Amino acid sequence: MTAQTASNSFDISEKEYKRRIRAWTMYDWANSAFATTILAAVLPAYYSSVAGATLPSEAKATQYWSIGLSISLFIIAILSPILGTVSDIMRGKKKFLAVFVGLGVVGTGLLVLVDTGDWLLASIFFIIGRIGFGGANVFYDALLSHVAKEEDQDVVSSKGYAMGYLGGGLLLAVNIAMIQMMPGTAGARYSFLSVAIWWAVFSIPIFRVVPEPHSATKKLAPGESLVAVSFGRIKNTFKEIRKFKELFRFLVAFLIYNDGIGIIIGIAVIYGAELGFGTIELVLALLMVQFVGIPFSLIFGNLPAKSDKRQSKYLAFVLFNIVLLPIVGIASMRLLPNEITGTPSADFAATATAVGQGKHAVDEAGAMTLQGDWTTNTISGSLRGETCAWYAFWCDPAQFDVTYAATSDPDGRLDFTFNGQPIKLTYSTGPDSGQWAVEIDGQPLLDDGEPVVIDAYNETVRYDVTQKFTAAAEGEHSLSLINRGGTMSLAQIEVLPPLRTSNLGAIVGLILALQVVGGLFAYFLGPKLFSGLAESFDTKRSIILALIAYSIIAVWGFFLNAVVEFWFLAWMVAIVQGGSQALSRSLYASMSPPSMSGEFFGLFSIMSKFASFVSPIFFIISVALFDSSRPGILSIIILFIIGGYLLWQVDVDEGRRTAQEKEAELAKG
Repeated sequence: MTAQTASNSFDISEKEYKRRIRAWTMYDWANSAFATTILAAVLPAYYSSVAGATLPSEAKATQYWSIGLSISLFIIAILSPILGTVSDIMRGKKKFLAVFVGLGVVGTGLLVLVDTGDWLLASIFFIIGRIGFGGANVFYDALLSHVAKEEDQDVVSSKGYAMGYLGGGLLLAVNIAMIQMMPGTAGARYSFLSVAIWWAVFSIPIFRVVPEPHSATKKLAPGESLVAVSFGRIKNTFKEIRKFKELFRFLVAFLIYNDGIGIIIGIAVIYGAELGFGTIELVLALLMVQFVGIPFSLIFGNLPAKSDKRQSKYLAFVLFNIVLLPIVGIASMRLLPNEITGTPSADFAATATAVGQGKHAVDEAGAMTLQGDWTTNTISGSLRGETCAWYAFWCDPAQFDVTYAATSDPDGRLDFTFNGQPIKLTYSTGPDSGQWAVEIDGQPLLDDGEPVVIDAYNETVRYDVTQKFTAAAEGEHSLSLINRGGTMSLAQIEVLPPLRTSNLGAIVGLILALQVVGGLFAYFLGPKLFSGLAESFDTKRSIILALIAYSIIAVWGFFLNAVVEFWFLAWMVAIVQGGSQALSRSLYASMSPPSMSGEFFGLFSIMSKFASFVSPIFFIISVALFDSSRPGILSIIILFIIGGYLLWQVDVDEGRRTAQEKEAELAKG
């Protein structure tokens, strides 16, 4: 390919140019279904509760899930730079995109076969699907510089993220409805199949409309091996990395701050559950982030757009939200009633007649009364004490010294008197276990009019199984478990913190009212107050603004203690999440030679996968030291500060100039 040919790659009609952009962004719509349903919302829980039901514990299922994820990331990291380089040489970006899309679709579709106990099958199919998803993204991202002109890449990349939010959110909503409406595991299994179909169908436009980019690389000489040349190119890239100093500096900055973003996204639901937020609130918040992210991805993507007359209004609206969301969210928590905001009441204290909040062993005196023929068993393991606690995320609960009180007496029962409302029972299941009736205050506990019964039968023994029960109101209550046959094995009962009651309608109304005020502020005062600042905004400064917002989110998350705050904070995440990642992608593409985009995005992939193993250490160590996710959330601010500082040092113009010089050099051949 000559330099003239490269420059003419966008010498097409405006209609065709926009058509190619639409086709490219449609792939974000297609593959985001995998990110929402498979990676985030449905498959992890399904793997633990259904596919891993025959494993000894939920912790073991989580461990196997993590191993599968690590294997897939490792394979992608190894393959990405090699295949990226090969795609540059062979002029095969779309070909490799098709291969990995096919691999991902097949692996995801096969998950429909996974049922109870099929954890190994689920791991294999998930690894296949994850490799397809990650590998395809390398070539999809590499096509950006061939689809959009440099001055349009910020906006086009942001449109892609907006489409991804919409597509992924719509199918996730459908899948949640399927799980609720279909019996047994059918809803979850068919949701996996729907992701495969969605991914395959909506990937068609990028293959039909976007042309295969030309290669600036010479054809292979007689006797040259494609693999040898590819490895030679990779080796040469690392040697020449000093020539791409600004690109490499940005890459390091991106890997640091983006992993902070990734941690916040990845642990948001777990953190909310730890604070006692309900499942409905968490799922709805996840969906809200998906859909709110659509307009804000577009708004944030236009912050650097000097040609857009609304730039100052966009900036005013974003700044208004970054400042006012925390202020109004915290003020609402303090000023409005607890039943609206979801702020919990005081902890439950022990009384003269009932135990208070906390964990209580089954065999402890005073808290419980055991009737029947009970025995005490100790489950020993190879890891105990502080060692196991430090590495608790690797441990199987069966590896702890856990005392279980067990009875096979059909007349056996346990009576537990407590001061509180929600409680959590920890027990074991197995082939000898049976069914236990549950009573609260001497009356059968009802669920949809039917008495609640614990079915502890399982094909294999499984420890550390938990189940929650809730009394009608706060106060002193008695819980009774009555053996109806088989063995009843119990470890502890925990009186949980007070429930959070909230009014999501009122909370959403507050947020929307704030958005109306922000819109009016931006429309009438934005051009007057922020025109000068908007003129100075470019892609780099827009990303730094997002990192400032994420730093506020990390600090706010540390103090978070109400549902209203969680929703205000989630809205703030939605403002910056898509835009920051979209602008990062376009900035990286603008400093990469287009003819080497596969190679550079392959390098990007392997370094990002390595960083994904390293950066969670901040969070893991904090949780291990303090036995709480709060310090872990706060520690993430370190990643934003370091990443933002390194990004500030990047000379973007110099990086783009270097990329253009390299492209011209390749074109001359």
